[in-house]
Amino acid sequence: MSSEANHSNNSNNNFVIISNEFNKNNPEITTTLAPPNSRHDHPLVSTFSSSSRLASPPLTKTVGSPGSPSTPLRRKEPEPPAFEKGIASEISANFGQMVQIIFIKPLRIKLAVEPPNIVKVATFLRDNLGYDHESVAGTDYPKDDQIEVIYHLGSYSREDLAGQVLSIATRTNRDDARLPTLINVYKSVEYHERETFEMLGVYFEGHPRNERFLLPEDWADIPPLRKEFRIKGR
Repeated sequence: MSSEANHSNNSNNNFVIISNEFNKNNPEITTTLAPPNSRHDHPLVSTFSSSSRLASPPLTKTVGSPGSPSTPLRRKEPEPPAFEKGIASEISANFGQMVQIIFIKPLRIKLAVEPPNIVKVATFLRDNLGYDHESVAGTDYPKDDQIEVIYHLGSYSREDLAGQVLSIATRTNRDDARLPTLINVYKSVEYHERETFEMLGVYFEGHPRNERFLLPEDWADIPPLRKEFRIKGR
């Protein structure tokens, strides 16, 4: 019994010495070793001494000076494509902080605009950059108490914009969801904004027909794309 206890203690001591010695000589590397009572075979672990070197220890590479908190390595973000970056730069040069660039990806650019500025920005994109048609989508964000409406713009008139989609996003309060209409910039939003009105409850100021488009005329429930909507009986 005594021999087994001594063997366990020796294995435990050698185990700690290995960890301390390894960390002392490698201050920027941390080790994760199994505890003595784990499923590892103790006689095998006890063969290491304080001067041993592990051939392939379980390592976690960190960045930072000794004693400072470790920081995981992060992959560098790829450089935005030149063509899309040029479009975004032209928009930023004209509007500055009025427009926020959310992302630039191959064939995709997303902007965020405050509601009072969206007509001005959309008009510039149509007249100066050739984005001549649109589609509309909306997303409900109950935790933020907001609804986001996104206009996805494309171009039929510029061949170099074929396949490109530029999105303008703007947000409004859920309790009084109102946004300026873009019907004087893109005539086709008449139907898309109507659908957004009935599905999410966003009223488009200046739109001639904020009324039912897909839902029954006697619809008395909340807009069905609001997150709290539930089908009756389920």
